[in-house]
Amino acid sequence: MRKRMIRRGLRLVLAALLLIVLVSFYHSAIADLFSFSVNSEERLYGFGIYLAAAAGCYGVVLAVLGFLMLGDTRDAGVRLLPYFLLIAMAVLLFFWLLVSSFNKASNPGGLRPGETITI
Repeated sequence: MRKRMIRRGLRLVLAALLLIVLVSFYHSAIADLFSFSVNSEERLYGFGIYLAAAAGCYGVVLAVLGFLMLGDTRDAGVRLLPYFLLIAMAVLLFFWLLVSSFNKASNPGGLRPGETITI
């Protein structure tokens, strides 16, 4: 078992999970920060999900190959448990944000074209 290769794979899986959380729940804040149009925001979401899927798949392949290969003596000091715990926390964060998004009231943000405010 090559722990260094497994660690690299787990890092990529963790990065993919965090990118999915960032793009799924905060894409409108990122678009507002950079003044993106609606089409650019949709492209940001699509590209973020694509990049997260690619990184996650590559990380899983690296981790599985690391489990299958024979180990080195350099791998004795490598710890994997912190990365498993970080991945578990990222999954819990995703589901917590998902459940809290169901409970949040919809805020339309602004006026639609043609609407006025009556005082």
